[in-house]
Amino acid sequence: MSERQFLVDDITIKDTWRMFNIIAEFVDGFDVLPDVHPAVTIFGSARAKPQSQAYKMTVKTSRLLVENGFNVISGGGPGIMEAANKGAADAGGKSVGLHIELPNEQQANPYSNIRLNFKYFFIRKVMFVKYAVAYIIMPGGFGTLDELFEALTLIQTERIRSFPVIMIGSKFWGGLVDWIRDTMLKGKTISPSDLDIFRVVDTPEEAVGIIKRRVIV
Repeated sequence: MSERQFLVDDITIKDTWRMFNIIAEFVDGFDVLPDVHPAVTIFGSARAKPQSQAYKMTVKTSRLLVENGFNVISGGGPGIMEAANKGAADAGGKSVGLHIELPNEQQANPYSNIRLNFKYFFIRKVMFVKYAVAYIIMPGGFGTLDELFEALTLIQTERIRSFPVIMIGSKFWGGLVDWIRDTMLKGKTISPSDLDIFRVVDTPEEAVGIIKRRVIV
């Protein structure tokens, strides 16, 4: 058995004692994160480099958010997460990194001035959505899509309050949006009103403008 497989299988054992760790992670989040309100959670690829357009645009978006009275939450790692924390910290805002412990991957970035460490993805995801007044989705991979569609599902099913879900980059997101409209909507697996849950824009100014119009600080 590989070391990675062992770590995955280890999640299923000692469940009774694991509950205490789960409760502790919830308590840490519930204790710290109310103080960062109002905050916007930013998602995107961990692979984005500082010289990339997506990275630079994320830094600018975070700065604009702080300048307009919002704090910023990210996953606390590299790439877009780093850019989100950097922009917020540079602008003097609360820059929150919700870091996930992974065996061979994500390293925490140095720009979060508030950091929480999580072992369990599902607890971290609760914190992302519970303490955000909006989501901004930058170009990303499977993890980014996971966070995007979880938010859309929770809003669609009225499990959480409706808040702005904004995807930045029509060139990147256009194909997905076309598929949602041309395949899902035409196939009647979603309703026309579901298309109103999210917005696609191309600039930080557009994204922050939407949030300012819909969220009272």
